[in-house]
Amino acid sequence: MATTETARIADQLRRAVEGDAWHGPALKEVLKDVPAKTAAAKPIAGAHSIWELVLHMAVCTEAISKRLRGEKGELTEENSWPPVKDTSDNAWKAALDRLWNAHPPLYDLVAKFDAARLDEPVVPGGQSAYINIHGLVQHHLYHAGQIALLKKTAAK
Repeated sequence: MATTETARIADQLRRAVEGDAWHGPALKEVLKDVPAKTAAAKPIAGAHSIWELVLHMAVCTEAISKRLRGEKGELTEENSWPPVKDTSDNAWKAALDRLWNAHPPLYDLVAKFDAARLDEPVVPGGQSAYINIHGLVQHHLYHAGQIALLKKTAAK
């Protein structure tokens, strides 16, 4: 059981990604068994594909880790939405691996983060650590919902 504020926040992030979330299916549960073809599909005009969302979430997770380490971790429209150039099964596995591998180090960073610094900007002029970490949880759940709908739409 999590005993510190930062350990509790890390637990909420882990639940949003890996499971046992209060709201319903976590990100891993939503992405389970999504084949590359479905991930690359764009069943809704103007919407991102599942694959694009996965890459976007990986980039955002990596950026929050950088910020918690005191690095810039800047997100721009160009760098936060990497293009899908290869739609092979291996490339899809690599995209998922990037997303899943970005999280364990972040869980550790969050759990060990000094709770007294949660309200301080993680980088000069930036938002607080609290907003960055909770924002990522909210961000992941938002996109998990989109992925769930895209899966249903692609299945039709």
